[in-house]
Amino acid sequence: MAVMKLKRATTVAGTWLNEAVSFIVFCVLDILDSLLCLLYKAADYLFEAEWKPCYCLSAKEPITTTRGKILLSHNNGESKILTLSPLQELGGRSKIELEDVSETLYIRPSLLSDFSSLSVTEINKRFVKVTRSETKCSDHHEKTKNQKRRSITKSSLTVNFTVVEMLRGKIRPQNLSHDVSRWSDCDCGFCTSWASTSNKDHSLFVKTQIPNGITAKEDVLFIHGFISSSAFWTETVFPSLLASSSAYRLFAVDLLGFGKSPKPADSLYTLREHVEMIEKSVLHKHNVKSFHIVAHSLGCILALSLAARHGSLIKSLTLLAPPYYPVPAGEAEPRQYVMKKVAPRKVWPPIALGASMACWYEHISRTICLLICKHHRIWQFLANLVTRNNRTVNFLIEGFMCHTHNAAWHTLHNIICGTGSKLDMYLDIVRDKLKCNVTIFHGGDDELIPVECSYNVKQRIPRARVKVIEHKDHITMVVGRQDEFARELQEIWKTSSC
Repeated sequence: MAVMKLKRATTVAGTWLNEAVSFIVFCVLDILDSLLCLLYKAADYLFEAEWKPCYCLSAKEPITTTRGKILLSHNNGESKILTLSPLQELGGRSKIELEDVSETLYIRPSLLSDFSSLSVTEINKRFVKVTRSETKCSDHHEKTKNQKRRSITKSSLTVNFTVVEMLRGKIRPQNLSHDVSRWSDCDCGFCTSWASTSNKDHSLFVKTQIPNGITAKEDVLFIHGFISSSAFWTETVFPSLLASSSAYRLFAVDLLGFGKSPKPADSLYTLREHVEMIEKSVLHKHNVKSFHIVAHSLGCILALSLAARHGSLIKSLTLLAPPYYPVPAGEAEPRQYVMKKVAPRKVWPPIALGASMACWYEHISRTICLLICKHHRIWQFLANLVTRNNRTVNFLIEGFMCHTHNAAWHTLHNIICGTGSKLDMYLDIVRDKLKCNVTIFHGGDDELIPVECSYNVKQRIPRARVKVIEHKDHITMVVGRQDEFARELQEIWKTSSC
């Protein structure tokens, strides 16, 4: 009994210490990010001769018109830009919707303001186990507060002026800009290879593997995760499948903004853009009629979106560590809720600190990209020197570092945070309208995305099969056991084709 009390006291003390240290650290980071904002504005003007907009500017409310060029509408408390005029500013498009642009890009309250808005009950709930009656009371209070918040939202219209500036005349998904990189991005031949290619339509980089000596009977699409590349598959699973005389045609893409794929400076990297580029570069270009999907981490969101759009063509879904955080019913700000789940602003565990810095701070994350991504060749050289040209380390570093800050920042917010409750709709479509097998793999030691996320998917899709791989994390669930994973994939594809 005494041991249990001591353990409980130690846990509570550790939690309080983590909270206290995190509060101090992230208050300092709030200030640092503001200072970096000013520094980057000066540097951008010095190196590029123009001021570059950022998302830390305050929102203008209410914005109803901007010199007659912007018309806004209201729908369920969410603001949308319906039309920008004249049409020349749209590059020929007469309608742009803001529904795919996550408000977490420009609404990220500082830790101090966020903490000051918490009630005493909410603060206590972080550390103390409340009774059922207290929970009911708190839930009632929360529902009342959410209702008030929704009523306030419906009575006003708030659109961030920076988003308007970035949208006006800059979205051209059918004609990606040749504005390759900013001064803080890498301009090496690998990172800018898409701009020098003779391929005028700027499709995604796709690595294709065709069976040796036999006709491919089915197609498989592999989608990598956040800050990764197609090498995550082509350097692991592809060789294993080739060695086993697999009869499948395999496609692995570098997502828009990553690896060797286009990295347009004027893209907002929305879910729509990512999915449409995959359709254009793989499904249409290679005449794919039906296919299996294998997706890792962030790629699972794109896989579910593709499944919702091409239901009858999907033969099987294999999801690895899907980042699915169910949004509670009645939650007024689903995207903010997901962002706080993904990046909880804690210094421990270290993975939480890294995710929080990448998600909450636009200019700190740009500094990280400046130090790491722009100089990835130096880091790769040092890594090869230390590991004696270890092939696995090389392709992992290549995938981790070969992207732009613009691509990573927008993809993180518009895909992982921005999908919010939209994932519920995709999962319901897979459950109700698709008959394909759904298999989920998750590393038992994954600290980036908790195992609960996979079980959350299973709760939404009861027929889904979850396999937890013990003593493996977010990466080693594939890397290091690629031969075994390749056999598991072939078994999934075989049973799905019966």
